[in-house]
Amino acid sequence: MTVRDKIYFASDFHLGAHPRSTVRERELRIVSWLDAIKADAAELYLVGDVFDFWFEYATVVPKGYIRFLGKLAALADAGVKITLFKGNHDMWMFGYLRDQLGATIVDNELVIERGGKTFFLHHGDGLGPGDHKYKLLKKIFRSRFCQWLFARLHPNLGIGIAQRWSAHSRIASGSRELFQGEDKEWLVIYAKEVLQDRHYDYFIFGHRHLPLDVALPNGSRYVNLGEWIHSDTYAVFDGDELTLRRWESQC
Repeated sequence: MTVRDKIYFASDFHLGAHPRSTVRERELRIVSWLDAIKADAAELYLVGDVFDFWFEYATVVPKGYIRFLGKLAALADAGVKITLFKGNHDMWMFGYLRDQLGATIVDNELVIERGGKTFFLHHGDGLGPGDHKYKLLKKIFRSRFCQWLFARLHPNLGIGIAQRWSAHSRIASGSRELFQGEDKEWLVIYAKEVLQDRHYDYFIFGHRHLPLDVALPNGSRYVNLGEWIHSDTYAVFDGDELTLRRWESQC
């Protein structure tokens, strides 16, 4: 009998992102990965931007992703603990997935300890130096008043606006991220600043759309999970070591 002792981390599925013709194929890749980890997963952390847009009206959620949501439900029913982080694309995630899946919803950072190792988890948006315009927008979009206003829009209009916005995103443009060097990677800079006050063995982020594993001072590591548009990367902790891997889908 397989022992459930692995902890899996993934980020930036961007389900629903343009070009929409690729959404079904990407969803099937993700589902095949979830199906493969079901046998030994104890916990699953999805570290933001699972959806390219998500808003929970009182009685309506965005349509689609039924295979993905069904697979998450199967994992939850099998006893896998699921934790979902709010990203910059799906920050309007409230109680629906918590109620349906028993998932934990994380607004910002989460610190956990497993196997004697400490993990600092965050989607990665709004951290580090610069990007003051986005940091202001994040405060506005996460405000209760902004959420109340958006909820006043009919779902066809609200979701339609979001989809048009998505059509101009960096994913829709097909651009690929490049490593900027440790002195310019803002999440590396942020992690080093945090380490001045407290040690963490692993900093795990998404958002950057680039799979990275960077050594930090005193044996700490910064791991960026990448995305599932081009890289299909994830991380797994086996109780001793964290490794960054690429999923080779058969579908």
